[in-house]
Amino acid sequence: MQTQNPFFDDLARMAGGALGALSGLRAEIEALMRQQMERFMAGVDMVPREEFEVVRDMAVKAREENAALAQRLADLEAKLAEVPAKAVKSKAADKSS
Repeated sequence: MQTQNPFFDDLARMAGGALGALSGLRAEIEALMRQQMERFMAGVDMVPREEFEVVRDMAVKAREENAALAQRLADLEAKLAEVPAKAVKSKAADKSS
């Protein structure tokens, strides 16, 4: 749409060009920020979420196995504690006979 005043036409074109330049600038700034964040994340030795989840699951499984083995050890120690007590009683009974 053209108006009778070329000043307004030039002003509209200039505003449109400025908006286009600003959107391009915005895209460049976003790309720069993304690059900086990727560089920062690589520098601080962060692990990906998937690797963290795998290691966490391994730790949970190891903790469960450790608890089961601790219970098994406690049961075996209790049985072992009973064996010498019975052996001592039976030896004392044999000597008194």
